Amino acid sequence: MVQGLLSGFALAFGYGVGVLLVIAYLFFELPAPRRKLEFYAKRVTVVLVAIIFVVCLWHMTYWQNSIRELMDMPPLQSAYPIRTAVLAVVFGVLLITVGRTFVSFCVWMSEKLNWFLPRRVAVSLGVVIVGLGTLFVVNGVVARFLLKIADAASLRADELIEEGWEKPADPMACGSSQSLVSWQSIGRQGKKFLLEGPTEQGIEEFWDGSGVSPIRVYVGMRSRSTPEERARLALQELKRVNAFDRSVLIVATPTGTGWLDPGAVDTVEYLHRGDTAIVCTQYSYMPSWLTILVDPTRSVRSARCLFDEIYDYWKTLPKDNRPRLYLHGLSLGSLGSEVSANLYTIFEDPIQGAVWSGPPFPSSQWSAVVQARNEDSPAWLPRYEDGALLRFTSQENMLDTGKRWGSIRSVYIQYASDPMVFFSPDLWRRKPEWLVGERGPDVSPHLTWYPLVTFLQVAFDLPMATSVPIGYGHNYSPKSYLDAWIAVTRPDDWSEEHRHRLLELMNGPVDEPDDGNG
Repeated sequence: MVQGLLSGFALAFGYGVGVLLVIAYLFFELPAPRRKLEFYAKRVTVVLVAIIFVVCLWHMTYWQNSIRELMDMPPLQSAYPIRTAVLAVVFGVLLITVGRTFVSFCVWMSEKLNWFLPRRVAVSLGVVIVGLGTLFVVNGVVARFLLKIADAASLRADELIEEGWEKPADPMACGSSQSLVSWQSIGRQGKKFLLEGPTEQGIEEFWDGSGVSPIRVYVGMRSRSTPEERARLALQELKRVNAFDRSVLIVATPTGTGWLDPGAVDTVEYLHRGDTAIVCTQYSYMPSWLTILVDPTRSVRSARCLFDEIYDYWKTLPKDNRPRLYLHGLSLGSLGSEVSANLYTIFEDPIQGAVWSGPPFPSSQWSAVVQARNEDSPAWLPRYEDGALLRFTSQENMLDTGKRWGSIRSVYIQYASDPMVFFSPDLWRRKPEWLVGERGPDVSPHLTWYPLVTFLQVAFDLPMATSVPIGYGHNYSPKSYLDAWIAVTRPDDWSEEHRHRLLELMNGPVDEPDDGNG
C-alpha cells in the first residue's frame, strides 16, 4: 500500500514537471516544435517511462530484501509488484486529474483577466489567484479537517486505559490519592510510564542485594492548562516524594504522544539500583512526525519550562548534597530537550550531561554539530572535535574513543536508517551527505539519490519509521541506551556481567564485551 502510494506520487510529480516545462516554454512564446518532432518525442517518452517502470517492478523484491537483510528481517518471496503497480497508476492518475483541474482553473481565470490585462500579466495573475485560493482551501479546510480527525483520534488513544491499570496504592507514587497530580488527568502513555518499569524487588533481585523503588513523576496535558503550570506542578510533586534526595535526577522530554521509551528509562534505573528520579511533562498526544507538522515548538516550550523550574530549585541545593542532573529526550523530545538547558544559564553551575536519541531533522543544535563535525567522519556517525563534551553512537557502541571525557557528558544515539533523523526538505534537489562515501550499516547499497524521488521515499518513511525491528529505523534498542547511560552517568560497581544480564532482562541483543570501559 505505502509503496504504491509513493510510486503514484512519483508518477504524478514526474508528469507535473513535464507539464510545467511545457507551460514555461509556451509562456515565453518560443518557436513551436515541428509536429513530427513532437510526435516522436511523446512516443519516445512513453517508451522510456514504460521501460523504467517495468525495470523498477522487476527489481522491487530484490531491493526490498536488500534492506530487510541489513535489518535482520526474513526475506520476502514477493513484494507484490503487480498490485503495487496497479495502485501506483490509479493513485497517480487521480493526482494528475487533480493537477489538471487546477491548471484548467488557472486557464479559465487567465482568460477572464485577459479581457482587460495583457496576456502575460493575465496568465501570471490568474495562476497567483487560483494558487492562493487553492492554498487557502487546502490549509483552511482540508488540512484543518484532517488535523481535526488526527487530533481527535490521538486524544481518544491518549484517554484509553488498559485492563488492570489502576491508581497507584503507594501514597508516595505520582498519581496516587496523596499525589498532587490527579490520576484522571494523566494520559495513557503517562499512566503506562508510572505503572510499568523496575520495582524495588526486581532491582534487588537483579543486584542480589539492596535497591530502592525508582521515583517517576509525570504531569499530563490535562493536569494543567499551560507548560509553565505543568512544570510548577512537576516540581511540587518532586519535592513531595523527596526526589532531590536521590543520586540521579533526569529531566525527560517525551515523544509527541507523551511516550518514554522503556529501553531508555528502565536501563538507567537498573544501573543505579533505583536511586533515581525521572520527571516528565506531556506537551502533545499526536505522533512526533505529525506534531512536527502542526507545531514543532511544542516540545521546546515544554522542555524549557520544565528544565528552568527544576534547575532553578536544584542549583539552590548544596552541591555535595543534591542529585546529579541529566537530560533525556527521544525523537521530538530530543529536539526540545537539547535546547532546554541554555548554555549561558548553566555555565556557572553546570548539569552533568544528557542522552538524546533519534533527534528529528528540525533539531537546530544537532544539525549545527553534524555540520561542524570532523571532516573524516560520516554524517550518520559524526565525531565532534575531541569528543570531550559530546559524542555520537549507533547500533555498535562508538563512545569509547580512548580520549578524555569531560565532566559534562552528552550523547546522541542515531541510526543511519532513521528517516526522522535524516529527512531534509532539500532532499528534492540535493544529494544528502549520508549517501556520500561510507554508508551506515543499515542503509541499502542500492539506494540511489534522484531529484524528487528520494525526497518522496524518505518522506513516506517518516510515518513508517517504527515499523522495523528494534535496533533499526526509529526503534532504539535498550543496548544503545545502556551503553550511553553507562558512559554518561558512570555507575558504581558495574561490570560486563551486569551489562549482559540487564540486556537479557530487557530482551535486547547482546554483543561481545567492549574492550574499553564505555
